[in-house]
Amino acid sequence: MVNTDKSLLDAHIKGDTTAFAELVRRYGDSLLGYLTRMTGSREQAEDLFQETFKRVHEKADTFRGSRIKSWLFAIATNVAIDGSRRRNRLQVVSLNQKLDCADGSCEELGAVTVARNSPEPSQEVVRVEQKEQVRQALETLPARQRATIVLAYYQQLSYAEVAKVMDCSVGTVKTQMYRALRTLAQRLPDMAENVI
Repeated sequence: MVNTDKSLLDAHIKGDTTAFAELVRRYGDSLLGYLTRMTGSREQAEDLFQETFKRVHEKADTFRGSRIKSWLFAIATNVAIDGSRRRNRLQVVSLNQKLDCADGSCEELGAVTVARNSPEPSQEVVRVEQKEQVRQALETLPARQRATIVLAYYQQLSYAEVAKVMDCSVGTVKTQMYRALRTLAQRLPDMAENVI
């Protein structure tokens, strides 16, 4: 029988250490990938990953629901934004790192906005330059807009799930997404049709 997220969390609350380890195993890769995208640094992401699961451990008895994924990403988002505020500057979102390799299908953050499989070297140079432009444009977005894009496009959460993670309404998620995409389109006019 496959344990549900809720049953694992309940077992953890009762002292079963293997239950918590199973939650980390289930969600660790995608959560670490998300935090790496948010910070642009594997080292910072690992620190935030630890802080996220520390908070999960501390707040396990406050969880209500049957699925834990949205709750975990909400905690991770708050941890990342708090970390960004402490550093008093926005962090780099790297486009060169792989995201969410748990299911074996790794995607690069810039893959949506640039051509894949460039047959000629000149096209490859253009693709690399476009990825760098997208990376730089994403760096300039406010943390909540950047988180919205990463959660929706690269973690493939629905707007409802993003809203739950960001602790806001679906309308707010749509507004954040619209503003982020509009800003990216302004900063990347030559790629606007691929961004929006």
